[in-house]
Amino acid sequence: MKTTRRGVFWLFLSLFVAGGATAESPVLDRIVGTGVLRVGMSGDQPPFNATDRSGELIGLEVDLANLLAAAFDVELRLVKKDFPELLGALDAKEVDIVLSGMAITAERSRDYTFVGPYVLSGKSILTKSANVAAAREAGDLDSMDLTLVVLGNSTSQTFVEKAIPNAEIVTTQNYEQAIQLVLDDEVDAMVADMPICLISVLRYPGKDLVTSSEPLSVEPIGMAVPSNDPQLVNLLQNYLAAFEGTGIMDELRKKWMEDGSWIAALP
Repeated sequence: MKTTRRGVFWLFLSLFVAGGATAESPVLDRIVGTGVLRVGMSGDQPPFNATDRSGELIGLEVDLANLLAAAFDVELRLVKKDFPELLGALDAKEVDIVLSGMAITAERSRDYTFVGPYVLSGKSILTKSANVAAAREAGDLDSMDLTLVVLGNSTSQTFVEKAIPNAEIVTTQNYEQAIQLVLDDEVDAMVADMPICLISVLRYPGKDLVTSSEPLSVEPIGMAVPSNDPQLVNLLQNYLAAFEGTGIMDELRKKWMEDGSWIAALP
């Protein structure tokens, strides 16, 4: 009997997914039934995901999404939305998973299941001020009477509200808007994940941007998945473990977080 790739997928599913054939799996059933995996991301969070000069999405999470779609033997459909809208899109069943520099937090984990982490990140500062960049902890920033820009509905916003309560907060829908505010001297600094701050310094040479040498916090980054599909979660966990075990994830982290040659492709 000829074994199809779809057959191999279901064999893998039966071997590795807990709960047996009677377990509910609405999202995984839809993915396999339609032959499409829909992955939500903002498209403006390099090196996690970004839009290049030709309008194509690139980044570590884009590569990871392609790996998952290939493992599932389905087509990949990337759904680009502003970061604050991504979890709502998951609720509305507009996407199957979210891969968008999403920090795993206790609050988010009340409503969603997270697979990972595949990157360890932390909060950092993007600024033109060497004094601000030199801050070693949030308390140092809290005494500086700063105006800080953050992505709306992000852990950066929560971090500033709790750890730097004396700062004036400005929120934006995307990082392009936030970085522009820093470049235009309309805010003192942007608070964001450290990889994004590091890439922004490299992306805008000659603009006097600097960033922290050490993160102000530590945050695990993972993929957000609907909480009503344990089979999908377990399958994703197994694939991610396989990618880690074979060194594929190490290659992706080196490609996107250590080698900056791809930055030239950004607008």
